[in-house]
Amino acid sequence: MKTVINVAWHTKHMRSPQRGFTLLELVLSMTLSALLLGMLSAGVYAVVNDWQNETSVLDTSLDKALVVLQLERALLAAFPHSYVDNERLARFVYFKGTSDELRFVSAISPQHQPGLTAWRLLSSADKGLQLTLTPAFSDNPDTRFELLEPLALLSNYKAEFRYLLQRNPDEKEWLEEWDGQVMQSLPLAVYIVLTPIDKQQGDAVLDLIAPIKTYRHEDIQPVLPVN
Repeated sequence: MKTVINVAWHTKHMRSPQRGFTLLELVLSMTLSALLLGMLSAGVYAVVNDWQNETSVLDTSLDKALVVLQLERALLAAFPHSYVDNERLARFVYFKGTSDELRFVSAISPQHQPGLTAWRLLSSADKGLQLTLTPAFSDNPDTRFELLEPLALLSNYKAEFRYLLQRNPDEKEWLEEWDGQVMQSLPLAVYIVLTPIDKQQGDAVLDLIAPIKTYRHEDIQPVLPVN
């Protein structure tokens, strides 16, 4: 009896027709899949594009921050480098600063090279802030600066420099110029204001105050300017 029932059940279900997908259903399914894939691709492209834009802005901000940090470190490690002027037969401290140009010697270089490095920062309204580096030997590095091509440090920024003078323990003053041959020392600090040349790019004003630790030469006495 059990065998008969199983055979009858099997025969009933085998004879029932199995319904498949029609051509219209397949076309609709493929169309919906294509639409979903298109929407997904558009969404992924938008996310990737936004990520790339945000990443490029972040990279630019990091580049500017690294430049400011490098300048601060170089000025912190500024050194009262001295040289002999053969015409005047005297020893002078090398440091030249104006409102748009700064030349100094530092114990730090971007290439991490040993020894002292002479820096030249030049601000231009057309080319932005430019940098020239040369080894600081026992001579005046100005002659080597003139033979080297400057590099663009911040092409959309012009710089303005100020130099801190301490006349006495209670009186300090920011100067627009500093001549190491006259002062026979370095300033106590350098103040740099970086202003965007093209404000449409959305760059913000940057500034830094870098104190100079070693501003006096061991064998040369500094000279204070007369009011």
